[in-house]
Amino acid sequence: MMIVSIDPELCTGCRECAQVCPAFAIEGEQGKPQTINADRCVMCGQCVQKCKSCVSLVMHGKDAYDRVRRKRNLPVNTTEPLFAAHAVCNLDKVKAALADPERFTIVQCAPAVRVAIGEDFREKAGALTPGKLSAALHKLGFDRVYDTNFAADVTIMEEGTELISRVKDGGVLPMFTSCCPAWVRFLENTYPELTDHLSSAKSPQQIGGAIFKTYGAQLENLDGSRICSISVMPCTCKEYECERPEMKDSGYRDVDVAITTRDLAALIKDAGIDWDTLEEEPFDAPLGIYSGAGTIFGITGGVMEAAIRTGYELVTGEAIPKVEVTQVRSTEGFRRAEIRMGDLTLKVGVVAGLKNVIPVLEAVKAGTLDLHFIEVMTCPAGCVSGGGQPKLLMDTDLEQTLQARRGALLDHDVELPYRKSHENPAVKQLYEEFLEKPGSRPAHHLLHTSYRS
Repeated sequence: MMIVSIDPELCTGCRECAQVCPAFAIEGEQGKPQTINADRCVMCGQCVQKCKSCVSLVMHGKDAYDRVRRKRNLPVNTTEPLFAAHAVCNLDKVKAALADPERFTIVQCAPAVRVAIGEDFREKAGALTPGKLSAALHKLGFDRVYDTNFAADVTIMEEGTELISRVKDGGVLPMFTSCCPAWVRFLENTYPELTDHLSSAKSPQQIGGAIFKTYGAQLENLDGSRICSISVMPCTCKEYECERPEMKDSGYRDVDVAITTRDLAALIKDAGIDWDTLEEEPFDAPLGIYSGAGTIFGITGGVMEAAIRTGYELVTGEAIPKVEVTQVRSTEGFRRAEIRMGDLTLKVGVVAGLKNVIPVLEAVKAGTLDLHFIEVMTCPAGCVSGGGQPKLLMDTDLEQTLQARRGALLDHDVELPYRKSHENPAVKQLYEEFLEKPGSRPAHHLLHTSYRS
């Protein structure tokens, strides 16, 4: 299934999209419509963010505009320019689920959404809006508004336990993070012989979906078949991930529908909700409670930092002396760091942007990279720069906007009452009541996966 496409009727062949494609999937001659090589494409949506060729109401008129809008199944009140490079829109599926009295709808929101969606409502770049985001989702009629940040905390418990086990028991090293579906797809397609290096832990989106349809169903005294699990993501590749055939360990499709930050903004506008007058509401408990560690998953280096905050305590039995692990915070290229954990020196690396991963993979193949753990994010600044985030029409605004989104997540981390995943009381409750402990048999069955070429 192609999640990202280029409309040949709108494409002018400027090839700016080809310059940002990390998988070299965009093909075509200068000045002619471009095509996407489906075998190479990792569906990251960076081409969607970059594209400048469009149809607009002002320049092309209502008939031409509506023809494209209908073809893409966009809401009737859509007025923004429609660009040649675009992602699939699943709002009709969300509307159908919300209108079905037999479906119990649960929605989760990724950390990067809350520092970007305000931009589609004229708020400043990087405005932190978790309360308004939750309020809007409640107004839309979702039965439960939960948070991917909670699932990110669970991811750290599983991934951190797996890493420590690999280090102590001689498992496959270095271990790669598995949170980014575009990166996982790239590795499966291009270096399938290295998939054993991926953590078997699912991404937070999929972990959340699996928990909502099992433990979440139990909390509601419902059968999981009644739950429609919807995610709001900064990433266009998340729709591909939730449709992977193996993502059904809950007994059902773990996540039924994924939409982007931009899609949610369109849905809020379509419903006539006034963003400016929304009164803030918390995410629902217990599966909407999250830590600062879960929050920083949205930036490059954040998964690594979250893992170290918890991993330090798993290894040493003591709290980490300084919560901020700034040496793994990265915005470009490939950064290495060494973290002392008692008798263990943990050697880690952070790859910012998929274009920088090839030398790392070649070194792993050659056996010359002496590291334990490597985070890889496809998008250059992490999820805050995802293909489903609000589109920036001026390239000159890009760096400042990404810095603002990144800074907002870091600020949010600092202000939260819990800053380590293992301190999250809802995570403790989940393991006590349902999963037993990180890495247990039920946890492994529900929250881990395997990979394929």
